[in-house]
Formats: sequence, C-alpha cells, structure tokens
Amino acid sequence: MSPYTALFFLFALAVTVFASPIGTQGDALMEKRSRTGRGTWFNVGLGACGKTNKDSDKIIAISSKIYGSGGYCDKVSSLALITANGNTATATVRDECPSCGSNDIDMSPSLFEELGDLDTGVLSVSWDFTN
Repeated sequence: MSPYTALFFLFALAVTVFASPIGTQGDALMEKRSRTGRGTWFNVGLGACGKTNKDSDKIIAISSKIYGSGGYCDKVSSLALITANGNTATATVRDECPSCGSNDIDMSPSLFEELGDLDTGVLSVSWDFTN
C-alpha cells in the first residue's frame, strides 16, 4: 500500500467518524416528521417521567415506542405541537401511554379541551415535536 493510499484511507475514516450523528446520554434524537394518530384524554397524576401533574397542566403521554427510556420527558425541545379540528395547542411530554398506537397521544383534560370536547373522547390529531 502506498503512503498516499494509506493517507487517503485515514482521511476518509476521519470524515466518516466526524459526520456520524450522536446523541448525548439520555437525550433522544429528535425525528422531525408529522405524526397522525388518535388523541384521547386521561385524568393525570404521577407520570412515567416521575412528575405529578394536574388535569389543568398541558401534558401528553406518548406511545411506548416513541417514549423509549424517557428521552423526551420535560425537554423544552420536545414540546409537542398538536392540531385537531382546526385548533392548535402545545404540550409537554410527561407520561408514557402503553396502550397507544405508535403515533397516538393521550392528553390531559385541559389540553384536550383546547382541541375538542371531552364528550367526544377521541380526536384525529396531527402532531410533532417543535424542535
């Protein structure tokens, strides 16, 4: 192997290593894409993120598939922007929803009421993380 070939190989290896995306410990890598699913509501309390919430808090529980190990909990960059019935609201991830489908969310009553009537029970929602 010539010295130029070895040098080129080392340069290509270095570029590959520095270009690889990494997350910091405990942080979820944010996927920027719109999600469409069912939106339901629940009476909140102690959530999977370890915080006790009130029904008046604007929070959501996300599916176990997205929740993972809790990397989205309480992150300012993880605020969820939710749209239903032509209305939009913002919420913080504070819980996990094991019974939710991949893109479904469970909302606090006050958040659900910003998007629809509690008596409806289920809304078709589009949502995504803001950052």
